[in-house]
Amino acid sequence: MIKRTLTSFILLFISVASVAQNSQKAKALLDEVYAKVTSYDNIQIEFKYALENTEANTKSETQGKASLDGDKYLVELFGSKQLFDGKLVYTIVPDNEEVTIESPSEGENTVTPSKMLTFYREGHTYTWDILQNVQGRKIQFVKLTPIDTNTQIKSILLGIDAETKHIYKLIETGENSTKTTITVNSFKTNQPLSKSLFTFDEAKYKNDGYYIIRN
Repeated sequence: MIKRTLTSFILLFISVASVAQNSQKAKALLDEVYAKVTSYDNIQIEFKYALENTEANTKSETQGKASLDGDKYLVELFGSKQLFDGKLVYTIVPDNEEVTIESPSEGENTVTPSKMLTFYREGHTYTWDILQNVQGRKIQFVKLTPIDTNTQIKSILLGIDAETKHIYKLIETGENSTKTTITVNSFKTNQPLSKSLFTFDEAKYKNDGYYIIRN
């Protein structure tokens, strides 16, 4: 009985040590990704966005692209654009001929486009996950579990290119059986960006007949 109990304790400590080691290894990799991402002057990505709900048996896919320069960003998705010039967020919807101007959200759990490559730094626990071979590229996945138990996000799998330390895939699983997958198809850095890329020309949109909404 004593021998069996001692064996159980040993196995327990080995298990705990293994989990802690995996967590440290996962965090170390994410620290490498963060150091790499923040070393660039700017980043331009093209990506596939997929939304799937298993309960409703629905799935949709679309292509998008984003330009990131510090906190500033321009994201094009679903035929619309969202621009942040460092002070205000402009959401431009051509189908409705509307532009919504508002201050950026300050919510703790808000992942803005400017944080889309660095959001994992806070608010999560980390677990080392599977390694996949994707067309010759080694993609190491890290599982992120939100610390906040009130969030609608159940978990996030972050796929990282083991060689470049760039994020290749993000798979977010929600509590409501919804899975969001973002796959990066193109990752370019330090591009010659136009000086006006992150500038909103209100007069232009007014002249084009757009309705301006200020929140």
